[in-house]
Amino acid sequence: MGVVLRNLQKVVPLRRARLRRDVDTLRHILGIQKFDLGIICVDNHRIQQINNIYRKKNLPTDVLSFPFHEDLRPGKLPCPLYRDDLNLGDIFLGVEFVMKQCQEESQDLHGALTVVTAHGICHLLGYRHETEEEWTEMLQRENYILSEYTRLTGRHLEPLMKRCSQDR
Repeated sequence: MGVVLRNLQKVVPLRRARLRRDVDTLRHILGIQKFDLGIICVDNHRIQQINNIYRKKNLPTDVLSFPFHEDLRPGKLPCPLYRDDLNLGDIFLGVEFVMKQCQEESQDLHGALTVVTAHGICHLLGYRHETEEEWTEMLQRENYILSEYTRLTGRHLEPLMKRCSQDR
């Protein structure tokens, strides 16, 4: 199974090969290589439209996740009955939004995209951050993923989730 990576934005130059390698590393860490995953890179206008339609928040954001499976439990992989159901879902990356954050905080764009992709994958696997308890659980998972990523690649990344945020 694989990753479909689409770059539908033209605002920010993007090295898709690096992002694909990073996504493959994240999939390896999580043991989800048998599942398909869609990653769509979009600009502020498009992510704002999607955020408004699905979350009723009329503003751009860094990442939106749309799980394929329902009733997911954090830490439990979906158990599809059919081969066609080996799909985790889709992640929309607000590349322009992430780029602006990176410029403000002097961070590497591709590292930040890897972090928000890890965050998005956590959502596809049932993790949420609506409550303090959920936030703590998701942050622990992201810390684990990114520490394994650092161990495997030598590139140090940290979660963007520093505190509980109802806006994500």
